[in-house]
Amino acid sequence: MIQQGVEPDIVTYNSLLDGYCLQGEMAAARKLFNSITNKGCVPNVFSYSIIINGYCKAKRIDEAMELFHEMTRNGLIPNVVTYSTLIGGMSQVGRLAFAQELFKEMSARGLVPNVITYSTLLDGLCKHGHIHEALGLFHVMQNSGLDPNIVHYSILIDGLCRVGQLKVARKLFCALKVKGIHPNVQTYNIMIRGICKEGLQNEAYKLFSKMELDGCMPDSCSYNVMITGFLRNNDISRGVQILHEMVNKGFSANASVAAMLVDLMCSDSTGEYIRAVVQKL
Repeated sequence: MIQQGVEPDIVTYNSLLDGYCLQGEMAAARKLFNSITNKGCVPNVFSYSIIINGYCKAKRIDEAMELFHEMTRNGLIPNVVTYSTLIGGMSQVGRLAFAQELFKEMSARGLVPNVITYSTLLDGLCKHGHIHEALGLFHVMQNSGLDPNIVHYSILIDGLCRVGQLKVARKLFCALKVKGIHPNVQTYNIMIRGICKEGLQNEAYKLFSKMELDGCMPDSCSYNVMITGFLRNNDISRGVQILHEMVNKGFSANASVAAMLVDLMCSDSTGEYIRAVVQKL
């Protein structure tokens, strides 16, 4: 392009930046970004948002924040995408106080958080055990006029299960259909895992069996979660039964289930039985 005497514009540079960032080539992305001004172009909000996103995906949050501050010093106003990206990056590495400050800051600037902004912060809060703050954020979202979708509900149900609040998680899960929201396979898997975690394998199996009736086919994760639940509860025969069913469906045991089977094969009480089962698969 340059050899033909055509100078790239900022749109072209942004496309190149995005390509480098998608490949995780942050050194090349930064070099290109720094050279834009020297080539007669000025980085815009999209340029900054792209490279900030690249750094966030690489978990290089301090460098992302440096660019964010540079952006505002240069008179550029971050948009919802910029803020959502940074909030997601901060949440991912557990810097939740900073993520929440950014959330407040964007609202103070008159920017309206979108469904992605809420899902990224909600996910961070839930994954790091801040369930009360997550529930508060969920209510803020509802009151803002945005309708939470299955992604938001799944994140919250997972967060509740992680901290042992199965009763609340179950209530939220059961309320989905009333709200006209259909659980997807990820939602079912989260709920099944949460129920198994509390040692309620029979209840988990009922939900597992109900999936297909509700038009949601169990996937490899569904089977592995259910097998893990039974094996951990020493219900070997039920675990093996589902293992057979899983293999017949064309799915494979994950690393966790495989490790549990190896342990059982090494056991004096179950070794011979499990070896015979595995040989038949």
